[in-house]
Amino acid sequence: MSQEKSPPPGSPRKPKKIIPIAADNTTSFYEARKKIHPRSISGLFANWRWAMVWITQLVFYGLPWLQWGGRQMVLFDLEAMRFYLFGLVLYPQDFIFLAVLLIICALALFLFTTVAGRLWCGFSCPQTVYTEIFMWLEKVTEGDRSARLRLDHSGWTLEKILKRGAKHASWLAVSLWTGFTFVGYFVPIRTLAVEVMALQGAWQIFWLLFYSLATYGNAGFLREQICKHMCPYARFQSAMLDKDTLIVTYDQLRGEPRGARSKKQAADAAAQLQGDCIDCTLCVQVCPVGIDIRNGLQYECIGCGLCVDACDSVMDKVGSPRGLIRFATQNGMQQRWSKAQMLRRVLRPRVLVYTAIMALFCIALAASMTLRVPLKVNVVRDRATLARLAPGGQLENLYRLQIMNATEQPQRYRISASGLEGLSVVEEDSELELAPTESRWVTVRTRIPYGSATPGAHTMQFVIQAQGADGIEVLEPTVFQVPR
Repeated sequence: MSQEKSPPPGSPRKPKKIIPIAADNTTSFYEARKKIHPRSISGLFANWRWAMVWITQLVFYGLPWLQWGGRQMVLFDLEAMRFYLFGLVLYPQDFIFLAVLLIICALALFLFTTVAGRLWCGFSCPQTVYTEIFMWLEKVTEGDRSARLRLDHSGWTLEKILKRGAKHASWLAVSLWTGFTFVGYFVPIRTLAVEVMALQGAWQIFWLLFYSLATYGNAGFLREQICKHMCPYARFQSAMLDKDTLIVTYDQLRGEPRGARSKKQAADAAAQLQGDCIDCTLCVQVCPVGIDIRNGLQYECIGCGLCVDACDSVMDKVGSPRGLIRFATQNGMQQRWSKAQMLRRVLRPRVLVYTAIMALFCIALAASMTLRVPLKVNVVRDRATLARLAPGGQLENLYRLQIMNATEQPQRYRISASGLEGLSVVEEDSELELAPTESRWVTVRTRIPYGSATPGAHTMQFVIQAQGADGIEVLEPTVFQVPR
């Protein structure tokens, strides 16, 4: 058998022969998505899910229409740079309150996840809530799970066109109303309604359509793909779970080996060494993310508990005790603890730490909001003129003050200054009146006798005092420039 000789050094190499691969032999690195048609189920956790849908959406859709003292109760007015929250008027300088609130929300998420897994995902997440609404509309227009499966595999008929058209029309209506309501938190919603009807306000209409399209796509088409591949929470939840966290669990010791049987055969199941699971797959059919909880905890599981409702209903029919699938802990399942024993492990160190930290932040936020001064002041030096001589042999500095009335009543303020010998504010600049929630820039002139201070920058402060009964006073430091 002859061997192919290598070409001598420096000689050109022959190009390798490229063998084409047939198109039908290619391998895809991505699994094609299989559309999930969850079966409807009734039970304790299904009722809780719908209760949370009603509560969250009544708050979301209703809150922008409520009034407080002649204005919208909750409004983040970006154009006016004012945020109205019930009786509070907040300015961008109050951003620290939002930061603390977000920290509290994050700690609450960590706490709830440590105690009972992904309760937020299963019951309150907007993706879950709107997917539930859209699936209900799909059931109303196209029928139950079996009817939807038949419709998917049937050809395009007049009936299919009408049903699909009704479904997408209802989805679009909910999406548009959701987008309109969302924008209504940033633009007065009554004004927004008039502008939209008149096709005015290009940016408002753009964001309305943008959020409507996001709702339509996420809840109507992407659904569980958001939870599986886009939401980061599914990825880092394992860092917050431990063996004493309540999670949706399948009791393998009781359920295996699984197999079909009737109610009459249930009494003989133990004698036949058969588990309680009859392999009906109903727990898989009701799962909104399409997983089989019998394979163990998976990151896709959102902890909604619908498989618990489904399994309990089957156990009732075959005459077996409930709880084959239930909320339990890994330690509890391994050591066969009772529910009371598992619940006693809730108050473990990490739960107490999360609770204590969250309580401290809540107390700090409440105290800060209570002690908050409803007057904000910003001082900006006039850069065009550092200092100048004024009539009467005095040295004058110019400043621009932004004074923000964070109350619902008109206020009159007196402006004075201190920190230097002979420092005073020119009389006509010393008082001003602001309307409720008004913010105004004013020019203020301060003077000292010429020669009373050495050249350089000298620390001083403005004193802004409300003239009402409360006598609110704010001190804002700045510098007085004396030229050389």
